[in-house]
Amino acid sequence: MAKAKTTAFFCSECGYESSKWMGQCPACKAWNTLVEEPTAGSARSASPSGRLSAVSGIGAGKREKAALLSEISLEEEDRISTGFKELDRVLGDGIVAGSLILVGGDPGIGKSTLLLQVCRQLAADGKKVLYISGEESLKQIKMRACRIGSVTGDLRFLCETNLDRISQAIDLEKPQIVVIDSIQTMYREEISSAPGSVSQVKESTGLLMQIAKSRGIAIFVVGHVTKEGVVAGPRVLEHMVDTVLYFEGDRNAVYRVLRSVKNRFGSTNEIGVFEMREEGLMEVENPSEYMLDGRPENASGAVVSCSLEGSRPILLEIQALVAETNFGMPRRTAAGTDYNRVNLLMAVLEKRCRYEMSRLDAYVNIAGGMRMNEPALDLAIVMALMSSYKDRPVDPGMLIFGEVGLSGEVRAVSQADKRAAEAARMGFTSCVIPKVCLDKMKPIKGLKMIGVSNVREAIGLL
Repeated sequence: MAKAKTTAFFCSECGYESSKWMGQCPACKAWNTLVEEPTAGSARSASPSGRLSAVSGIGAGKREKAALLSEISLEEEDRISTGFKELDRVLGDGIVAGSLILVGGDPGIGKSTLLLQVCRQLAADGKKVLYISGEESLKQIKMRACRIGSVTGDLRFLCETNLDRISQAIDLEKPQIVVIDSIQTMYREEISSAPGSVSQVKESTGLLMQIAKSRGIAIFVVGHVTKEGVVAGPRVLEHMVDTVLYFEGDRNAVYRVLRSVKNRFGSTNEIGVFEMREEGLMEVENPSEYMLDGRPENASGAVVSCSLEGSRPILLEIQALVAETNFGMPRRTAAGTDYNRVNLLMAVLEKRCRYEMSRLDAYVNIAGGMRMNEPALDLAIVMALMSSYKDRPVDPGMLIFGEVGLSGEVRAVSQADKRAAEAARMGFTSCVIPKVCLDKMKPIKGLKMIGVSNVREAIGLL
């Protein structure tokens, strides 16, 4: 009898499995990404007792009885506070016991620093925490810990990359919180491929997931990112975990944005804002004030708008610079917003308002490095472009938001009352909003609301 094949070809980008090598992955269309690795079936056959029964109570021991929804009780202690309000907001009001959380971000952006601060805070609150590093030595971890402050409580550190030994250490220490830094350095001896490969990442994540679910331990996993900004390894990695958090922002800037892109226990629209200081990451509880700090006075092309991230309104300064081009093809640049959206809005100005935008260079920027793609910023971008075009500054006490359609109409946006209330709280005296939203809003003391139905009416306010 012919020997069964124990290897397969896996795509290093998306995890697609094939029995033979191909130049292009049929799933993600990437070239030269299929690598030959042992299959998971061959790895499991090396262990007759089975992986599930060896590392967890799932599929072994006593049988679980199916329960009705009314029989399941939720208690307040199911959520564990991290000590950071911004992180709790992103997680959905705290850590859920037994959850597997993936944290990704560019190198040097602060993933390990934030998790070490979280571990320090949890240990100070009486939780038992285990920090496992596969990239740094214990001395390197202590150097970072000394920088962020003194550590009290039951916080233990371990430098290990073998997941079987890590599983034994978790059984011995019995922690409530575990941090794995990072998943690309972990490996299982049953898999013959190198750490960070598709097979190793899938098997390592599967093992950590079983440990978290069977023992009720919350596990944070740090993941490297590719040049495209997504977590390295197979796409199935993000599907297996309960929560996926991304650190955004320029590592040379002082601010960091923590965004939830997947969360089984909360909203996926929330963000947390942090400031990088010498002693670590500090929370920014009022991002609007932080983003508007240092606004220029009486400068054309600067407009303040309001974007809504989850339940949080954030005021942003949108800057635009319009100048005649010196070349046959004008140059367009967009930083912090969608480049194609800027081109669309300039086409609306040329077609509907008869401004010759096709012969002009245009540069649009969201000050502070924040990245937002919400359509509610459309009207503010248009007003910033026209302010720079006419060289007329917008009233510094005016806030503008609204979605712009291809016909030049200003369309309604969600939760306009919450945006206007944030403008009043920050000291703005007037607010330009879509006219369709004006009838549904209650008057706000000290704030004059101006409704516009199309782009021409808004430009007339300059």
